[in-house]
Amino acid sequence: MAPARQAPLTVASWLVHAYTASGVVLAFLTVIAVMEGDTVRGLWLFLAAMVVDGTDGMLARWVQVKRHVPWFDGALLDNIVDYITYAFMPMVLLWSAGYLGEGTSATVLAVVPLLASAYQFCRVDAKTDDHLFLGFPSYWNIAAFYVVVLDLQPATVAAVLLVCAVLVFVPIGYVYPSRTTTLQVPTLALTCLWLASYAVLLVQLPDPSPVWLTISVAYVVYYVALSLYLTARRSRSTAAAAAAD
Repeated sequence: MAPARQAPLTVASWLVHAYTASGVVLAFLTVIAVMEGDTVRGLWLFLAAMVVDGTDGMLARWVQVKRHVPWFDGALLDNIVDYITYAFMPMVLLWSAGYLGEGTSATVLAVVPLLASAYQFCRVDAKTDDHLFLGFPSYWNIAAFYVVVLDLQPATVAAVLLVCAVLVFVPIGYVYPSRTTTLQVPTLALTCLWLASYAVLLVQLPDPSPVWLTISVAYVVYYVALSLYLTARRSRSTAAAAAAD
């Protein structure tokens, strides 16, 4: 490619990487919100981080960043940002707001998801060839959102976090909304609706509407059901391929 045409694409690639890196800025702003005791502001920042994470990959593929800046690992940058915004900060927020209880047990409960996610982020097969997340994909920010919106008690929070931590190690394939091809269009539409419900519920706190709660939870049910269906389909395909051999 001629240098005159390459330069704008290189700049565009760096802008995409900067967009991904903005998640670190959002994480730092979340630290400030937590230190100031503003849990709801922290959840708004989680929403912003999810929007960035949900769109930066599509932008990277569109611009072809690997082609134009081949020596910079955007996937590694994305993983660093995601670990901070999807795992580390949610545990800091829940711990600081008292949702994990008090004392040593609260600290241990916060550490368990962090260790599980550290393992999950380092798996080379964390994203499958058919564009699924293998094992619970460290959606701790979403867990934190429901903990706050539903005002769950520490015992319930502990149960949710421990179950999700165990699911990190269970080989279930979870939908990758922007890349899973099965029902991709309705999944993307429903994901946008869920993001809208997230914002509406935050505005409505501390008295969220049952209607919007139902819409929000219905998406989670859809997401889990589709993930289980795709996992079962993969298992059948693998068994059929093994039998053919």
